[in-house]
Amino acid sequence: MTDKGVIWDLDGVLADTGEAHFQAWTRVLSERRIPFDRSCFDRVFGMNNRGTLTELLGRAPTEEELREIADRKELLFRKLAGELVRPMPGALRLLDELEKAGWPQAVASSAPQENIDLVVDTFNIRHYFAAILSGAGLPKGKPDPALFLQAARELGLPPERCVVVEDAPVGVEAAHRADMPCIAVATTRPKETLGSGPVFDDLQSVTVKTFSDVLRAGPGT
Repeated sequence: MTDKGVIWDLDGVLADTGEAHFQAWTRVLSERRIPFDRSCFDRVFGMNNRGTLTELLGRAPTEEELREIADRKELLFRKLAGELVRPMPGALRLLDELEKAGWPQAVASSAPQENIDLVVDTFNIRHYFAAILSGAGLPKGKPDPALFLQAARELGLPPERCVVVEDAPVGVEAAHRADMPCIAVATTRPKETLGSGPVFDDLQSVTVKTFSDVLRAGPGT
């Protein structure tokens, strides 16, 4: 029985989905004349749809707004995904190496389940994961730690024995709130926004030993 695990974010960590999300948000928000540009996108990337719309509207969306805007945005994303989404460099290698080293793995993403399933099955990586979780339906998204704590329960591990891999400040904060060690990758955000723990340019320089070292150092590092 293992005493260590990995919890992966999806967008910006395992999958390069940024351009598909940006184009989908741009199209649906322009239809409603809601201002949106790259700086807005950088601010909300990593949040679930409720959190994104709350940030963009300056208020909580109504349930009707959330359903109509988010459903159309995700439909557009899935149409764009086949052309624009690719595995992040180093991601597939690490999934394989961690599995061989005996680390159970989970995905815990703010994306809707349909998006996660599309990407996971497109990359043919479902077999690596003991759990694949969406935070889209949670009342609070990252930086709330609920999604990561649920993933730890699915892996049958205490939070402090799960290493989170994240690319967004809200995700890094969620890992810290969950009392989980975290590896951050600066694939979508500047390094200086990702906290004081270990931050890498991308996954290509990350190894199984990196995970062991971060786990040994403990939460908050």
